[in-house]
Amino acid sequence: MEPTPIITSPLNAEDFAALTRAKEELESPSLTMKLASVVGAPIEKLMGRLPSSAQDKVDEATQLALKKCLRVALRTIGKSAPSDSLLAPPPDKPSNLMHKLAVSATGVASGAFGMFSLPVELPVTTTLMFRSICDIARSEGEDVHRVETQLQCMMVLGMGSANKSDDNADLGYFIVRGALAQSVSRATSEIATKGLSSHGSTVLLKFVQTIASCFSVQVSEQVAAKSIPAIGALLGAMVNTVFMDHFQQMAHGHFTVRRLERRYGTAVVERAYQTIEVIGGR
Repeated sequence: MEPTPIITSPLNAEDFAALTRAKEELESPSLTMKLASVVGAPIEKLMGRLPSSAQDKVDEATQLALKKCLRVALRTIGKSAPSDSLLAPPPDKPSNLMHKLAVSATGVASGAFGMFSLPVELPVTTTLMFRSICDIARSEGEDVHRVETQLQCMMVLGMGSANKSDDNADLGYFIVRGALAQSVSRATSEIATKGLSSHGSTVLLKFVQTIASCFSVQVSEQVAAKSIPAIGALLGAMVNTVFMDHFQQMAHGHFTVRRLERRYGTAVVERAYQTIEVIGGR
């Protein structure tokens, strides 16, 4: 029996348009720029005003939030989820607006109470974001009951922005994704070998730490954006909405690329990705 040939033909018009949208999402203005446009001040300046202990609190809260997401993911792998659960059968399109409204509500508390609310608010916000990313992955044909897909969803939280000053700016997404994919692969193999009881393993803890080291940078920017005095709850809701929208865009871009790779192969999609010019990106 002849092996099934790998599709290497160029992308058709519809798929090329989808890849163009994906690159625009993946190379859209950074979270730093988006938050600055909302609060009307440079995020770097606001971060400089935070107390010296703020980063330690952010790092600790980020680790706890991601560990909670990992526990949720591992509990639901291989199971049929009821309609109201985290991994419910998807609608035709992801419920992006519903998730934005949910994190907007959590942002009201964080805007009103500042750093004091972070240990409580961040795990809730991160879980809602993870749910939204799973929803988007499902809409792009991913099986979210597979461990590798679950970890890919968590990986989105660690995907930073590509720096346009880099020599390999057009490959920024693939470079960052490739580095994080090594952690995903090791964690997936660990669970495949040792089962779900391995959730406390060194490999999985390192995976969480890898994602947390990237995600905490974005969380710090979010915290700084909420630190402007006298705006409070309203600003917290706006910042959380921007935060969610940013990662929804990253998820749409990432899982669109993966969908096209399943059809055409990674090399074909990557070459096509490089040919696309994005105006006003990162």
